[in-house]
Amino acid sequence: MDWEGGRLLLPFLQVVFHLYPPLGLVSSSGPLDLSSWHCSFSGTCECDFRPDLAGLECNLAVNLVGQQLARELLMKGLKGFVHNSSPEKPLVMSFHGSSGTGKTFVGSLLVPHLFRSGLRSPYVHHFTPVVHFPHAEHIEQYKNDLKNWIQGNLTRCGRSLFIFDDMDRMHPGLVDVIIPFLGPSWVVFGTNYRKAIFIFISNAGGEQINQITLDFWRAHKDREEISLKDLEESVYKAAFENPQNGFWKSGIIDQHLIDFLVPFLPLKQHHVKRCVASELTSLDLEPQPDVIQAVADSIPYFPAELKVFSATGCKTVASRVSFFL
Repeated sequence: MDWEGGRLLLPFLQVVFHLYPPLGLVSSSGPLDLSSWHCSFSGTCECDFRPDLAGLECNLAVNLVGQQLARELLMKGLKGFVHNSSPEKPLVMSFHGSSGTGKTFVGSLLVPHLFRSGLRSPYVHHFTPVVHFPHAEHIEQYKNDLKNWIQGNLTRCGRSLFIFDDMDRMHPGLVDVIIPFLGPSWVVFGTNYRKAIFIFISNAGGEQINQITLDFWRAHKDREEISLKDLEESVYKAAFENPQNGFWKSGIIDQHLIDFLVPFLPLKQHHVKRCVASELTSLDLEPQPDVIQAVADSIPYFPAELKVFSATGCKTVASRVSFFL
């Protein structure tokens, strides 16, 4: 059939597909429309995926405080993946670090620079254990639901983003049901699963990152000298061996399915001051030095006797600013 014939057939197909959705082409959001069906069989359909990596890199440089290593690893992973028209596997990244160091913030920055519709995009999926998987006794049902949701939405569009937040609170064993979607071999119903992006966000390994950063400081080494090689083994071990963590004994780690571990280092006081200044600016207030210093001084630091690194990163900055205005 030539293109003209196919074009004339589209109205008929739309009616047929609405009334009788093909077996295996029903997503979690219901029967697929014809455009979704086309995307599932097309190797070139990008759906809502419109990456602006230059804009993302600029945004991170301006707004992500004190995380040069994380920024470099993130951009390296995204550039290599996005510029590859036929990746061997989905891009799988795992963000690790203590609370308030910027992990979730980076996740929120990514979305509008990857998808035209930003957070409203139907191809961006965000999971948190408290909201989506709250009851341990229902884990088998959650496994089934999660697997069906991933498969259904990847059938709808291979260019999808899945973010799993608070992995340290996830029920152990739950995310292992998505292992088949993370490897190099899954092309089902013509969908190129290997164009998807999976991001895990976790506090697991944060203590190890903090301790190694502190050891560098005590050895009179610059914080910026820390490399992934200094952290990777300790972080993976902490995540894999903690039975209270979603990565406990996980095949995702054991089968080396994570492409980029992205560590977030603890922040020093001058980083916290930058966060305070940014918060004041967002409130259309003048960043007054005395207010910035007062907020920064009110935050707990570790070690307690030396007060080198913020114990909460920049997490509580926004709530503290109002007390000092």
